[in-house]
Amino acid sequence: MGHRQMWKAHQIVLELLSPLHVGHRRIGNLASTRRYVPGRAIWGALTTRITRDAGGQDYAEVGRRIHEELAWTYFFISATPGKVPLWPWGGNRREFEWLYLSSFASTALEDGHSADDGALHEVEYIAPRTCFGDQVYLTGYLFEREGSTLNWRGALNRLQIGGERSYGWGRVRPFTVTPLEGPCFGIYPAHTNPERPVIEVPSHSALGAHTLASDADNYQGAIEPLVGRETNTESGAFGSKPSLAFVCWIPGTRIVQASKYRIGHQGIWEPA
Repeated sequence: MGHRQMWKAHQIVLELLSPLHVGHRRIGNLASTRRYVPGRAIWGALTTRITRDAGGQDYAEVGRRIHEELAWTYFFISATPGKVPLWPWGGNRREFEWLYLSSFASTALEDGHSADDGALHEVEYIAPRTCFGDQVYLTGYLFEREGSTLNWRGALNRLQIGGERSYGWGRVRPFTVTPLEGPCFGIYPAHTNPERPVIEVPSHSALGAHTLASDADNYQGAIEPLVGRETNTESGAFGSKPSLAFVCWIPGTRIVQASKYRIGHQGIWEPA
């Protein structure tokens, strides 16, 4: 007798309509972007859109429901809908950057008239078209808990992801939403019957998300503290409060032995 399925799994392919900047770190005057869309950015975009579409203001409550009723992978960039032939790490890094990245430079004006010394800044972004002019897509997977009533499908139609949204950046639209068939990204088998979805990572494969640091002998990569923004319920300002930091293996870290991971809040993987 099989286990009852607690989650419905979907592959989601989004068409990138405008530059996408997901803040990473600042190098001199350059604000660099991450080369993928982390779970925190997906959570923030869904929380904002679902709350506004419902005509509400309670971002914190909607964000809490999304944590409980949905789970998702990180989303990755490619010019091939539904496939990721070029991952943004390892020996592919420079080719990936050449193909997908660009930057926008601007100068802050002093008193609205003259350029302020040293105020030149550059924002790196993932372009909506490759250097060859091909359309760029984001591919990832969303798991919906049985019985959820969140209108995430409707939210996909007017989603904005990442930073610089006031300039129209980060706009996407759904290209395909289909039931999951086979492993996620063709690599990671997914289990939809536990309390949280579980991802299997084969031996000598790369992690596809930030993963809580543990058992250093099984990992070949780097760690970083992952800090995001949360809604301050006192002021009502969405994303105004820094969250607690998690020490994580970065995406692209390779594991020695096959391992299983729960998809936790904001897409962070936790050893199962």
